Amino acid sequence: MKFHWFNLMPWPYLPDDFTEKHRSVWVDVDSRLFDARKANRVYNDYLDLLEFAEDQGYDGLGINEHHQNAYGMMPSPQLMAATLARRTREASILLLGQSIALYDPPTRVAEEMAMIDCISGGRLISGFPVGSSMDDNYACGVNPATLREKYHEAHDLIRRAWSDPDVFAWNGKHYKMRYVNLWPRPIQNPPPIWVPGGGSVETWDFCAKHQYNYSYLSFTGYIRGAQLMEGFWRRMEELGAEFNPYQAAFAQQICVAETDAEAQRLYEKHARYFFSRCLHVYPGFADAPGYRTEATLRAGLATQMAGQSSALNQAASLSWQEMIDKGYIVAGSPDSVLEQMTRVATSLKVGHLVCLLHFGDMPNELCRYSTEMLATRVLPKLRPLWSEYEDHWSPKPMPRDDRAVPRAVTDKRGSAPATTHPVAAEAREVRS
Repeated sequence: MKFHWFNLMPWPYLPDDFTEKHRSVWVDVDSRLFDARKANRVYNDYLDLLEFAEDQGYDGLGINEHHQNAYGMMPSPQLMAATLARRTREASILLLGQSIALYDPPTRVAEEMAMIDCISGGRLISGFPVGSSMDDNYACGVNPATLREKYHEAHDLIRRAWSDPDVFAWNGKHYKMRYVNLWPRPIQNPPPIWVPGGGSVETWDFCAKHQYNYSYLSFTGYIRGAQLMEGFWRRMEELGAEFNPYQAAFAQQICVAETDAEAQRLYEKHARYFFSRCLHVYPGFADAPGYRTEATLRAGLATQMAGQSSALNQAASLSWQEMIDKGYIVAGSPDSVLEQMTRVATSLKVGHLVCLLHFGDMPNELCRYSTEMLATRVLPKLRPLWSEYEDHWSPKPMPRDDRAVPRAVTDKRGSAPATTHPVAAEAREVRS
């Protein structure tokens, strides 16, 4: 089984009365709540966490794209992917992703992903999300009636640009280009393609047709997610796809401590910040008319964030134990977390778990502690799961000896940094 450390990069300074005084964390969130000087530390701290996750042996480092919101401050995930490609050595760069229907022309996505794959030595996983209604329709102004048409045409153009060695013209409905001649091109052709989704029949069919990984980025937890994943696997069977758990990924909030009681003491307030403030989305932004297709509506599949009484709204009012019992979070001692994560992997039949170990306003040193605890005390016991299947959805990088080795980072006086990662001592200090 594979485990990916994912960072949403939320804004950790939302006020206590945010939900009372502001109608949404997304689209029209008050920009006066942002402080660029604080963001200097926030962004660099978040990148430090991602690099620390590689030090701890996580298989992939996850990032994604969102616009005009304080829940995930990555309008340009390719910038984050580029710095990770340069500063890491082995972990996959899980770019989930660039919302390809937002780029005109989509060859910009093809170029940037190719650069990242080259810089990293072939470690890119390319995510092709349709994108949320908040991002696509409201923040970026894309017509929901044509969104999926643009998405599919952008996909076809990117795939051909990666593979066709000759200059060609593209005369589509939404994109018209006299010359398409991609420079650079990716090492992997193509990089593994994952399609993040919230639960639409069309996305399932798309993954089956192209043999892509389906990634359910859930914030309602694995118990609610089981129903949707059952639908995905049932649809794969109907379409004649051979079952392989590595064709699916699932995102889950996780936190680990020495005991169950310590986990509650350390993490509860940060979980509440996440569910109450970071997911405070005005329902009117969650589901623009035309965003969901007729087939999805007929299947009864609703977006996670629609409705005043959505599961996300309800989560903030639950007790800590109810959050665990209902699957919103996986939390507790290593033994407790092992039991819960085994249930996640086997009930959802997923070979890739996207681990959300940082959430809300959790301080970095505490997140490092949880990250190290999970990596050393839980994941080694879970890795043998699904070992009878071959993973076709992970990168195939260049041999290590053939890859460029970036020079060591130095301070302004030119001295090399300490060889021991400074956050390791901090994690041990928190644990003690």
